[in-house]
Amino acid sequence: MSDSNAKKKPRLWLVALLVILPAWLLLSGGVAVWHYFHQEKKESRKQQEAFSRSVSVAAIRDDLSKFVEVIGERHASSDAAAVNLGRAASMIEGSLGPSNTGYEIKRLQGPGQWPILHTKLPGSKAQLPALWVVCTYDSRPGSPGVEANATGLAATLAAAQALAGSSPERDVVFAFLPHGNDPESPVLETLGKLATLAGNPEAILCVEAMGAGAELWLTSRDANATPLALVSGLGTVRGAEVVCLGEDSDLASSLFEMNLPAVRVSTRATLTPDEADNSVPDPAALAASAGRLVELIRRCAAIP
Repeated sequence: MSDSNAKKKPRLWLVALLVILPAWLLLSGGVAVWHYFHQEKKESRKQQEAFSRSVSVAAIRDDLSKFVEVIGERHASSDAAAVNLGRAASMIEGSLGPSNTGYEIKRLQGPGQWPILHTKLPGSKAQLPALWVVCTYDSRPGSPGVEANATGLAATLAAAQALAGSSPERDVVFAFLPHGNDPESPVLETLGKLATLAGNPEAILCVEAMGAGAELWLTSRDANATPLALVSGLGTVRGAEVVCLGEDSDLASSLFEMNLPAVRVSTRATLTPDEADNSVPDPAALAASAGRLVELIRRCAAIP
């Protein structure tokens, strides 16, 4: 009897081992997979927070309030709005100029009385084609111009401020256009002056409608545009037919028609003609998209 029991005991241990070991391997493997994806998600969150920290939510809130609520409509179709367009130009100069951020602001007279404002963050290799970051500072008539284009303007100002004092490899030029949203304004003449000023750029990032969320939407009529390949972790590439709603009236498309390497940077599709544009977005969401814009500019300004 004792010999028989001695022979059975190893078999029981073997059975237990055969049952427990696969279960343990399955459990430990599941924990490892969970830990990997949990850690990856955590790192992704940390990266997104790092992007956002490069931009001040308080400053975004303040700029957005000034453009939308204090200045209001900004265009040449009425006397009051024309005055406001000049006030917007002055605010841009004051925000980025020597007494605040430290940039040298240059004025190029546009086709009307309002200037194209531009300033350069010098690169370490000035012989390289420059990266241009462009936005409009006007609004549509009858609108305080939130997504067209106070959010794009606030995000571009925030990006210029965040990058001040940095040393990119290629020049980064920030340009602010007085015409682009009012259909009665000299938009094409303004873009013609910008094209002459830009010369042969590496890329032109056209920033608008940045308040719909943190994730960037990049759109271009050129599928090989450099910024499209650099958006990983910051957003997605969206088809022009979806973002521009089948129209070629957006800033990037107009510049592309001039044979310039333009890419629209936004967080939503273009506004339709009858769409209201008076809902101010969450400043934290706008700061998040602006932080991603900062990182996109850094990537585009580096030598590939």
